[in-house]
Amino acid sequence: MGVSKGEGTSVPSSGDYGNLGTDEVLSRLHTDASRGLNEEDALRMAERGGFNEITEKRTPLWRQFGKRFWGLTAWMLELTMVLSFFLGKYFDLYIIAGLLVVNAIIGFIQEQKASSAVEALRKKLQINARVLREGVWKVVPARILVPGDIVRVRAGDFIPADLKLIEGELNIDQSALTGESMPVGRTAGSVLFSGSTAKRGEGTAVVVLTGPRTYFGKTVELLESARPKLHMEQITSRIVTWLLVMVFTLIAVLLGASYLRGVDILSVLPLALVLIVFAVPVALPAMFTVSMAIGSLELVSKGVLITRLSASEDAASMDTLCVDKTGTITSNRLSVASVIPLGGVEEDTVLTYGALASHEADQDPIDLAFLAAAGERKLKISDYRRISFTPFDPSTRRTEAIVRLGGTEIRAIKGAVRTLAALCGTKAEELDRLHSRMDDFASKGYRTLAVAHEVEGSAVLDGIVALYDAPRPDSGKLISELNEHGISVKMLTGDALSIAKEVARQVGLGESIISMGQLKGEIGSSPEVGARMAEKASGFAEIFPEDKYLVVRNLQSAGHIVGMTGDGINDSPALKQAEVGIAVSNATDVAKGAASAVLTNEGLTDIVTLVETGRKIYQRIVTWTLNKIVKTFEVAVFIVLAFLVTGDYVISALGVLLLLFANDFVTISVATDRVRWSSKPEKWDITSLVKISLALSMFTIAELFGLLFAGINLLHISPGNASFQTFGFSSVFYFAVFTILTVRERRHFWNSRPSGYMATALLVDVIAIALISTIGLPGLAPIGVGVVAFILAYAAVMFFGVNDFAKYLLMERLGIRR
Repeated sequence: MGVSKGEGTSVPSSGDYGNLGTDEVLSRLHTDASRGLNEEDALRMAERGGFNEITEKRTPLWRQFGKRFWGLTAWMLELTMVLSFFLGKYFDLYIIAGLLVVNAIIGFIQEQKASSAVEALRKKLQINARVLREGVWKVVPARILVPGDIVRVRAGDFIPADLKLIEGELNIDQSALTGESMPVGRTAGSVLFSGSTAKRGEGTAVVVLTGPRTYFGKTVELLESARPKLHMEQITSRIVTWLLVMVFTLIAVLLGASYLRGVDILSVLPLALVLIVFAVPVALPAMFTVSMAIGSLELVSKGVLITRLSASEDAASMDTLCVDKTGTITSNRLSVASVIPLGGVEEDTVLTYGALASHEADQDPIDLAFLAAAGERKLKISDYRRISFTPFDPSTRRTEAIVRLGGTEIRAIKGAVRTLAALCGTKAEELDRLHSRMDDFASKGYRTLAVAHEVEGSAVLDGIVALYDAPRPDSGKLISELNEHGISVKMLTGDALSIAKEVARQVGLGESIISMGQLKGEIGSSPEVGARMAEKASGFAEIFPEDKYLVVRNLQSAGHIVGMTGDGINDSPALKQAEVGIAVSNATDVAKGAASAVLTNEGLTDIVTLVETGRKIYQRIVTWTLNKIVKTFEVAVFIVLAFLVTGDYVISALGVLLLLFANDFVTISVATDRVRWSSKPEKWDITSLVKISLALSMFTIAELFGLLFAGINLLHISPGNASFQTFGFSSVFYFAVFTILTVRERRHFWNSRPSGYMATALLVDVIAIALISTIGLPGLAPIGVGVVAFILAYAAVMFFGVNDFAKYLLMERLGIRR
């Protein structure tokens, strides 16, 4: 594709074709504007250069599933399985294998549900085109277009490839590609970009580039290269590392003590292996998935559709939001900004004639702006009876309508200021004043039109009207709320710097707006200085689609968790790269596919809901993490120290596995817990969480030893006794239950109630373990109901009377509690 017929040289880019004459382009592509290509030549070119489509790079399903068994957590489980096999611990092997496969299936299903933006782009090109081949016009799938094809474009057509216009005039809407809110005029010799839409006119053009070589296709390549940072994977690895360091240290102590006591090391290995498994948070992926899935369901009911589950948690840590101006901060819809009446007429008169010279059925953005302004002011344009309407013509540069009011026939006209001024015979001095006003409007990004009317051959210039793409009504409020939530908002736009500053001023972003060229220059000379400039700026002007992607990556490299909002194809790479890509309600399918969250309601205020829900999810995950670290350290230290003191294992390998099931998977119910969102972005401080967890573990370990000595001396459950390990198992389990009830609340435990589902799950868990302890299992001898009740009462007193106050003070000291 992109190879000239019969030659091996590559054709120029779209930009180069714009600088070439039409005849030279036709000559280079070896085509004839009156006959087009031959069918055989076109087929040969398509087979050699590729079809006019975006080819998606797919990873085989088996490889996607296989990578679920690769990584730190998977490696530890697989190592334990191997050791269990050689030691003949087949029951342990089956349990661990089951956990590993379940987690792999959950992750694989989540990945398959993720939306594919590239697929949406590929489908976008599955349209038809009118093509001239061998002198005959025919309709063919756009997929088979090749460079050199002659095509016909009419109003409403999707531009199927990069085209060079041979003849005709068109108004092109390329907002989805460039972010420009107003249609642009294109005449013979202009280049039409694939992905834009013809709004008015028609013309004949030659295909110059197809598929991935088009402007549209290069955006797709950028989209494919975008890789969002998987924040939760980094957090999981850090948690696992801390847990394994603690457990391996304690296992080394256990093995050393066993060797010194003359205990067979092989008999200790099963317990050591099970402790390793207990340290690996096998339920953590499931916990994350369930938490974020529940949060996603909550968000759907509030107008936010999550397409990548991790986005809701990443929204909790998001500290920077890049907001595309067109269609996001602004409405991508023209409106009247200012009316300057002339000759003593009123503003309403100017808008009345402008609205009369508009036609709603054409859905022209300028016509709709005048009609909307007339409707807002309740002007009585229905009193006028329309006789005829002439749409905009590039040759006359105006629209006009002949209307009748009573017995008077009036011609209402709107169009280019210079054109209407000449029509009305405006004097030079007045024209200079008008141009001065137009320059002022242009500096603010406004487009200026003139309005006139004619009665009995006498034309009068009534005034000029400034149009602009107005900010959404909720944009200023949204930016203020996001700032209150600790999120820095940065505007991205392709508009000129002066226009960007004016929009930023209107929505309360301030005037710290810089051009993308300035930022690129700083990044080129000093990436560190460029990163600081990007952090301080409140917006970037004069940017191209690939620049949005670069801004997001630059902010990420500076350590920020970045969100990005957008609506067009040009926003898609940045939407996919950002941790939180947010497509607005009227976004293109491509943008929605690239985003990780889609707003289903008009406006942007639901972004605040996304942030608050994400911060609730974060609090639930912190609760699970605190609980897991406390339990892991508690169990490992208690087993090792109890062995050193009593010479017996206080919990068997089977008991540890039961703890794993009874606690890790039941505490997934934390995903439903009642929590509060914080007022600032959440930052994972694993070190502080470990400090709190270790401090709480010290309390619980001391209390467990108090319970152990009570069992030996008061209940006469001695080491070597068949029920000794059951007593230790029950003690550790009930302490774990009260741990989750304590750490779930950052203040005192009585400040909030757990959710109904969580309370029910824990109650069922308590009853189930009580039954196992009193009835017994192979390897776990039964203990009496009174003993179980004693353990439960002792644990409740210790946690609610001592540990909860210790937790409160620790969180206050380390700043975890907000």
